Amino acid sequence: MNDFQNLTKILEDNKAAFVLLLCHRSADADAICSAFALQGLLKRFMPNVIIEVGCPQGINKLSKLLLEYLPITVNLNPNIESADVIVLLDTNTIEQLDQVATVIKESAAPKVIIDHHSQNPETTKICNLCIVDEKAAANCEIVYKLFMQAKTDPDPNEAKALFIGIAFDTRHFALANSSTLQIVAKLVTQGIDVQETLAQFALPIDSSERLAKLKACKRAKIVRINGWIIALSHVSAYQASAAKALVDLGAHMSAVAGQKNGKIAISLRCTRQFTEQAGVNLGKDIAAPLGEYLQGTGGGHAMAAGVSGTGEIEPTLKQCLLLLKRVLCTSRHPT
Repeated sequence: MNDFQNLTKILEDNKAAFVLLLCHRSADADAICSAFALQGLLKRFMPNVIIEVGCPQGINKLSKLLLEYLPITVNLNPNIESADVIVLLDTNTIEQLDQVATVIKESAAPKVIIDHHSQNPETTKICNLCIVDEKAAANCEIVYKLFMQAKTDPDPNEAKALFIGIAFDTRHFALANSSTLQIVAKLVTQGIDVQETLAQFALPIDSSERLAKLKACKRAKIVRINGWIIALSHVSAYQASAAKALVDLGAHMSAVAGQKNGKIAISLRCTRQFTEQAGVNLGKDIAAPLGEYLQGTGGGHAMAAGVSGTGEIEPTLKQCLLLLKRVLCTSRHPT
């Protein structure tokens, strides 16, 4: 059986009347759009089943804009205990759901994960089905393939959602691979105006994010390891945006930390050259062990990853640098 058949079999075997599609904290376009499209796909085959998109830890700015232009309904306070089947989308660890993580773990409902990140063993072992493709540039790619396995096409709204999810998770296709572009081409044939759609959902950068980027640059500590330029910094918010800015400015790899209410978060970014020549996968090699160090969680992609836990900024960045030195000590020099 293919992944779609395995998924529907779980729903049928458990006589599911209520299926909950859960997205990670501050759910982004890829998470929301993949959940919306999957909801529509499953409703085609199970019209009498209640299928709900849940975001118990909120959604980000772009996702809020999506709700204005697409018929997406999100429950910010889903009833997890009542779910007959729980599907985690774009979520490589249950800890990304913060306070409700324990509720999910304790739920007797079968659990399914649909994701494109490096997997967390603690999460996969509690799931009945793992539909994972680390080569997919966006979670929406995996959901599109479920449509193909089901031998049905997404409707215009689902196609637009899948396109948007892929576009924004790949930085407007900068991180797309050949498979990604093939899927995008098929979605565009359904009448999507690429320029109009991207412009419609382009968010202006507010002053606080601009300041965070500038502060990260001002505070950055620059280290060279075996020829690679590493930038370490800290800001109180927009760590991911700041980390990307440091790489855009010339660092091969960056780590930007932030602390709030005793919790620490770190965003990691790097160039494709760093991943391919140095052989470093940020999600597996840096974020995962750094998450353990902070008694929290860490994971992500080869070129973009995140960590959250409990600790202080300076020792956390020192530990991050130590992990990098261990990995890079035998790597090739940049060319």
